[in-house]
Amino acid sequence: MADILIVNGIVVTMDAERRVIEDGAVAITGDRIVAVGPTAEVAAAHPAGRTIDARRKAVMPGLIDGHAHAGHGLIKTMGGGRSDLWYRACELAYTVGSTEGFWRAEAQLAALERLRFGVTTGVSLLGGGDSIMRTDDPSYADAHMDGVLEVGTRSVVAIGPTRPPHPRTYARVSGAERHEYPVTFERQIETCRTLIDTWHGRNGGRTSIALLTPTLRGEHARDLSAADFEEAKRQAVATRALSRERGVIFTQDGHTRGSVKLAHALGLLGPDALLSHATNLTEEEIAICGETRTAIAHNPSAIASVLGRCPAPELIEAGATVCLGSDATAPDRSGDMFRHMQQCMHYHRTHFRDPSWMPAGRVLEMCTVDGARALGMERDIGSLEAGKKADVVLVDLRRPHLYPLNMPVFRLVDFANGNDVHTVIVDGRVALEDRRATLVDEDRVLDAAQAEAEAMIERLGLRALLDTPETFWGHTRATDQIRE
Repeated sequence: MADILIVNGIVVTMDAERRVIEDGAVAITGDRIVAVGPTAEVAAAHPAGRTIDARRKAVMPGLIDGHAHAGHGLIKTMGGGRSDLWYRACELAYTVGSTEGFWRAEAQLAALERLRFGVTTGVSLLGGGDSIMRTDDPSYADAHMDGVLEVGTRSVVAIGPTRPPHPRTYARVSGAERHEYPVTFERQIETCRTLIDTWHGRNGGRTSIALLTPTLRGEHARDLSAADFEEAKRQAVATRALSRERGVIFTQDGHTRGSVKLAHALGLLGPDALLSHATNLTEEEIAICGETRTAIAHNPSAIASVLGRCPAPELIEAGATVCLGSDATAPDRSGDMFRHMQQCMHYHRTHFRDPSWMPAGRVLEMCTVDGARALGMERDIGSLEAGKKADVVLVDLRRPHLYPLNMPVFRLVDFANGNDVHTVIVDGRVALEDRRATLVDEDRVLDAAQAEAEAMIERLGLRALLDTPETFWGHTRATDQIRE
């Protein structure tokens, strides 16, 4: 007997045949899918303790966000578009101005946002930019993981060392007091080892760790001393060796302009590597990604994709796995993967001046089956198939912008948004029903996020960053742009 039986839905399986079952059903026992097929057949073979009627709803795999940042949810638009102010706020908050309470509250806020948008699995770098990670002590990632687990989604937390020179100053905050201390590369790596032992592959696979090392680009060869640049390369190689030793995904943020070639020369690439942004790649670098089977997290809504183009179609044709990332939550985008699917299509169609590029089904693959492959989770998530984890999303199609009720995959990708998500099941548990979280009190999550953000702003004296800039109204261009 099944625990949950979803019936009468339009089931978008994302299986190898890409079946779309017009009157379909999904049976779930424990944390696994046990059957997918026509409602009459599945219902007859799998009576269940609970039946969910998915009439006029699409039933699809949980969406996967291949790249985002923990911490950003409580900073969002601070600085009002000024990149220098934004980065300064991130650096202060993520090194000397945050508490475990900050990381737990932000994790719950971001996880709740993802849940309500149908994102059941997401990568979260434990910090901002590609270097400022909160890896001085395991307690901050512990707080993040505890928060996500309570909401009920899956989290892949990316952690790793900061860029040389070391040591870097961090601080533990207690009340009004702040105790500062130096943190070395070795201490950060030890934090990573501890977190892998504690969290990787635990909680039914809902918590995973990825190892991150700062991307080395041309400006680092210029701006760092020769000794620090060589040390940065040594640390990247050491971190990558640890990822292979422990069997965790290796990731880097902000690849562009020759950095992929350098990463390849250092031996960092491979099918268990995930590079974000990957803009302005040369033909040689595109080929390298294909030959090494390196995965790419394409973030079409990010500022990086304004400053340079990620050649996602070319990478796919070269043999690389390309998944979609939100680069959320801040400074100007949410974790709504429907938005990013639509942005992805228009981004590349505009580049080629050709609306035939990146069909709807292809971008849906990028945040389901391709996202699972990029994270090494294709055996468990990414499609609705017997034996896989029961991560299932019901999207309400009974909406003016989604009618008439035909061509459902086109409707999902071209017209739907995260607020159309009605029900979300993660690991066999109903975590969202009728657009409300079932495992946590949403008001409590929102109130905690507000309190922790206010405390951080007061602690660091950042109140002025909440002011609306003069260029907000009546101007066609701000004097400065966010760089993230």
